Amino acid sequence: MTVPHAATKPTMYFIGVSTGKSSIMTVFPRWAKALGLGDVEMKGIDLPLHAPAETYRETVDFLKNDPLSMGALVTTHKLDLYAACEDMFDSIDSYAKQLEEVSSLSKRNGQFFAHAKDPISSGLALERFVPANFWRDHGGEVLLLGAGGSSLAMSLYFTQEKFAGNVPSAITIANRSQPRLDDAARKLAPLSSRTRFSYIHGPTPADNDRLVAALPPCSLVVNATGLGKDAPGSPTTDAVVYPADSLVWEINYRGDLLFMRQAQAQATEKRLHVEDGWNYFIYGWTQVIAEVFDVVIDDDILQRLSDIAHDVQAGK
Repeated sequence: MTVPHAATKPTMYFIGVSTGKSSIMTVFPRWAKALGLGDVEMKGIDLPLHAPAETYRETVDFLKNDPLSMGALVTTHKLDLYAACEDMFDSIDSYAKQLEEVSSLSKRNGQFFAHAKDPISSGLALERFVPANFWRDHGGEVLLLGAGGSSLAMSLYFTQEKFAGNVPSAITIANRSQPRLDDAARKLAPLSSRTRFSYIHGPTPADNDRLVAALPPCSLVVNATGLGKDAPGSPTTDAVVYPADSLVWEINYRGDLLFMRQAQAQATEKRLHVEDGWNYFIYGWTQVIAEVFDVVIDDDILQRLSDIAHDVQAGK
């Protein structure tokens, strides 16, 4: 890894795998203008999947000590960066501690902060398409494909005490590697009294097909694997069979989106609602930008920012 050069203006970073392909690089300058942030900049830091701990520590050390580096959004590396750098933060929020992940790095009054924003941003995105009282009315389950930070954050969101009586009847997390599943089970153990959790080792897409087919009607299936964005492909095969009247969420908004297209092929027959990751993208970024630049983004401003992002996508 090459450590970035010292920032010459207030700079926010995007720590990911292929940051140059993200819409945020063209959206951010227009968002910064709309928010009145002044002469600021967005830069990407691309790291390989599951990079060495020293790589994460070099990155965080630079962000912490470079005066004009304001903070960062972390995607893909949320768990690994936290594990490597936990001792480098002056303050860690409760979500980050519970999930042992970090998605937002920021500074305030000489302190360096780590936050986990996904329980908030994923919840806001889910509330856009999951009908009110959906779980209470239908008794469906949730299948989370992937055991990374997004799946853990959604599990935390679904089982909040305020949703008592309106939680999924069961939450299953499936993953290709057993160690990540063991880690998820440890972190989510305190939530097991609110719904039934299962952790399934599924090395192949065919394994996930079987899990999808076994779900009752009115369930939710989420692609939280990174396949379709950080790597090509899908966690399911073209032979996957969805339960009727269910919700399917591809949390990516860019990439080949094969998982979403597989679900769309059955949408009419099975009465599926298929959602992409656009709103998740909007909420995820605006939550972190508000933290990094210490600004308030209310509903009216959020809608304006969403409209700007749509215009950029449309080439306007």
